[in-house]
Amino acid sequence: MYKTIDLFAGIGGIRLGFEAYHCKNVFTSEWDKDAQVMYEANFGEKPHGDINLISPSDIPNHDILLAGFPCQPFSIAGKGLGFTDTRGTLFFNIEKILEVKKPRAFLLENVKRLTTHDNGKTFSIILDKLKALGYTVYYKVLNSLDFGLPQKRERIYIVGFLEFIDFNFPKPLGYYQPLNTILENEDNIPRSYFLSEKIKNKRLNSVKDNPPFPSIWHENIGGNISALPYSCALRAGGSYNYLVVNGVRRLTDREMLRLQGFPDEFKIVSPYSVIRRLAGNSVSVPVIKAIAREIIKALESQKIATQYPI
Repeated sequence: MYKTIDLFAGIGGIRLGFEAYHCKNVFTSEWDKDAQVMYEANFGEKPHGDINLISPSDIPNHDILLAGFPCQPFSIAGKGLGFTDTRGTLFFNIEKILEVKKPRAFLLENVKRLTTHDNGKTFSIILDKLKALGYTVYYKVLNSLDFGLPQKRERIYIVGFLEFIDFNFPKPLGYYQPLNTILENEDNIPRSYFLSEKIKNKRLNSVKDNPPFPSIWHENIGGNISALPYSCALRAGGSYNYLVVNGVRRLTDREMLRLQGFPDEFKIVSPYSVIRRLAGNSVSVPVIKAIAREIIKALESQKIATQYPI
């Protein structure tokens, strides 16, 4: 049984992926009060708060550090300020914990744009810092759509090992589950989720002919509408009409969590407006689960890397 810590934990998506392989979480940190409520309802423990207020020496010893560190400083949707944004400097909290606690492995997750931010300088700093701590580092952009979820969501995953261990990222499944497997029965959905006639007609007049059914209609920054047999990436700050099911209604809170791969047993104890933000900030659980399997396989096999990965 490997011990993990869950930093910038959100509602626990990364933890779920590793618990599928019998890992035991021994410490959690998440500053967002709404996320803490959801986390406690589902895992029976309230996360510790702001990581800036926690000394690395006070964190329990662990085998694998897990962190979906804040992505807004590097995202297109945000201002892209990187390390000039105070949230961007939270990476250095991770660095300090790795330096003090020396876990055998880590998994970090962020937006795809992290790799190109500031002409690649930001990502180079991160890689250099991790390698300077003695870690063998691997990274890859993976799409949730390739791991069974009907959501196009590209994220960068960074994996490191304290030993010179060989590691391979999981291979794409090559398919995703149909939208109708995650959509709820519309007969049971309150009318408040449905668009007004004015907005609905505007969408109908803007979409291309013969959209697939079912589909999720996406409105981009330019106001263009596309109807796809899967969802574009959930966004924490997306408008209420950013993603629309079949052009007529908004996604429900359960549907958003399903799009991220959370099981239906996952409790929803927060208002809809809160779930929209938390689901948009979360990770795709099946992707994490696939990576967790490969990390544990690498730790178990202890196969020596034949060449440095980066």
